Amino acid sequence: MFTGIVEEIGEVIGIEQVPNAARLSLSGPLVTTDARHGDSIAVNGVCLTVVDVAGSTFTVDVVHETLQRSSLAKVHVGDGVNLERAAAVGDRLGGHIMQGHVDGTGTYLARDAYGMTRFTLPRNLARYVVEKGSIAVDGVSLTVASVTDDEFAVALIPTTLEMTNLGTKTPGDPVNLEVDVLAKYVERLIAAPAGNASAEPGAHPSDGPGDNAGEKE
Repeated sequence: MFTGIVEEIGEVIGIEQVPNAARLSLSGPLVTTDARHGDSIAVNGVCLTVVDVAGSTFTVDVVHETLQRSSLAKVHVGDGVNLERAAAVGDRLGGHIMQGHVDGTGTYLARDAYGMTRFTLPRNLARYVVEKGSIAVDGVSLTVASVTDDEFAVALIPTTLEMTNLGTKTPGDPVNLEVDVLAKYVERLIAAPAGNASAEPGAHPSDGPGDNAGEKE
């Protein structure tokens, strides 16, 4: 579990193609201080498993499914990425409960002089996003300021712009989105008849299977 409070901006320092996956090497001086093989670290909001740690560098394998459903397929060496270690029992919940399972991708549109920042919103996710509710953008816990059927806006304070990679986004950049998991469970409970466990979690009767990039690999 994660809370969407980014600990540091890491850097992609290597990308290697391995069977059915891409192996990313990332620099993260803070998150590697206690990282071990098998630990979970969210990279731009995607929960990934640490394969190896060497000093301030760690590696993760990103499987084909996750590459298809998140923006990690488009990262390049030198890119800054948001990093957060899994929450420990007893930690403060500064953001909101997040799984690191990306529901879809949006696109950065624009930011005005007051920090109001707009992103596109996939129509199949719009029903889970509400004004003053929570949404994760590249792993950052944010409060929705406004929402329509195809875009939403959040107000970014200077600290968020400085401490996350959202401050370096340019129009057209892709971002990972994770909606509130509680909304998906409520929808399933309401839509599925009692005793029917066949419905896909997070899926709507009129949609295909829900996106779940970032399952622990």
